[in-house]
Amino acid sequence: MGKGPPIDVRVRESAQARELHVTACPRPGAAPQEQAKAMFSGIGDVLRGHGARIIQERILAAPDLMDMLALARAGAYAGLDDGVPPSWLVVPPGLAGPIAGAQVHAVAGCPAPEVLRLEGAARGRVLQAGSLRYVIGSNLSADEPAEPSRQAQSMLAKAERLLSLAGGSLFNVARTWMWLGDILEWYADFNRVRNRFFTERGLLNNNGNGRLPASTGIGIGPAGKFKCSMDLCGVIGVGHEIEYLLAGGNQGPASEYGSAFSRAAAAVTPAGKTVFVSGTAAVSDRGETMHRGDARAQIQDTVNNVLAVLRDTGCDETDVVQAIVYCKNVEVEKAFRDSQGDLSWPHIIAIADICRPDLLVEVEATAMPGAKPA
Repeated sequence: MGKGPPIDVRVRESAQARELHVTACPRPGAAPQEQAKAMFSGIGDVLRGHGARIIQERILAAPDLMDMLALARAGAYAGLDDGVPPSWLVVPPGLAGPIAGAQVHAVAGCPAPEVLRLEGAARGRVLQAGSLRYVIGSNLSADEPAEPSRQAQSMLAKAERLLSLAGGSLFNVARTWMWLGDILEWYADFNRVRNRFFTERGLLNNNGNGRLPASTGIGIGPAGKFKCSMDLCGVIGVGHEIEYLLAGGNQGPASEYGSAFSRAAAAVTPAGKTVFVSGTAAVSDRGETMHRGDARAQIQDTVNNVLAVLRDTGCDETDVVQAIVYCKNVEVEKAFRDSQGDLSWPHIIAIADICRPDLLVEVEATAMPGAKPA
């Protein structure tokens, strides 16, 4: 998070709800147990101070720390945990150590979210705020281990079932996160599965257009035995249509090179407008990788591409409430920290493979015009 505090909170308030985006990073130099305690205690204090309930949460860390992190979270979240687990995501250690950080999206000032269950497991939430229904899916993965493309098919079908429980469908999805372990081995297969699934449901047409959610597909797998999992958020309600930016900023449609997602999506959320900027890299308007082998140039190009999409959606960088920076290795992370150390966006930096071997960095962002630091 640059030179900012270990915990950053951005708040947007409306007449019917208050949304909080919390970004927590480990304290530099502390032992992992101390980092975890400080991180989750800080998040818990923020939630209690605002009377807020979690609607989405993800935690990125090395695999051997997951049990310890779960215990630290349970101890700090007494009374806050509704049974929906966070997305536990496995990343290698970075410059800050084996814990990359945690992100929480929470809400206050409206009825508590209802837990959504699939096959008896808590896998999401639905929140009623006025005439709007906000749906969150977390940890959506296959039912049983199988080869990766079959797991992806099962994962997407599970997302569809979860949405139907809330009275919605894939047409109500604004944003997805695709957590794809070993992405470089099977990303082409994943794209074929997703394209076929979206085409069959009417989200993707023969021209490569349609109602394609903003998305991140990144080389970070879920903790446990599965190759992939996904998170999603959707909006249900008349008058709450989602705007999809298929091409935006400096980049053309991702569907032109086989990936079914929009550059960004804008939707009404409980406290106002939210803009979801997809995972963005140093890719030209023709879909070509730029600045091969030059980490600093790719980093600057990537940040510029995100800023361009923000401008196209009526936002600027002061509206960013959460971001994740994905760096291919610690050398790229160092280059990012050296060149973007004053980046004001609340962000986590995670080590991950990007969807192409020659891409070194990817950045995603969520923005809310009118949100303020708290």
